[in-house]
Amino acid sequence: QVQLRESGGGSVQAGGSLRLSCAASSRRALSDYNMGWFRQAPGKEREFVAGISWGGSSTFYADSVRGRFTISRDNGNKMVYLQMDTLKPEDTAIYYCAADQPYMVVRVAVSAYQYWGQGTQVTVSS
Repeated sequence: QVQLRESGGGSVQAGGSLRLSCAASSRRALSDYNMGWFRQAPGKEREFVAGISWGGSSTFYADSVRGRFTISRDNGNKMVYLQMDTLKPEDTAIYYCAADQPYMVVRVAVSAYQYWGQGTQVTVSS
């Protein structure tokens, strides 16, 4: 089992940047998990944003954020990051960190991830 805690959310103007962090607490190594970032806007379903394989060699992004967001991980310190640049008002949502088993392919379905953090709010104003 792994506990996840997000931080780094806040309010920013369009075009600005934020860096989200996800701290993992587990007896197992963070490299035992593929990791993902998801978001949920008011009145909408939770959606995949970005994912990274257990070793960090493979990343995958939603079309809406590709080229603007970057996911990374530091397994030694049990941290996962989401660098968000050129933010848009439509990026406003609660952002969640999640952990999945170390499959060969980074999965994008919400139902695929077993462990979730409590979320951090990101608000982008125009």
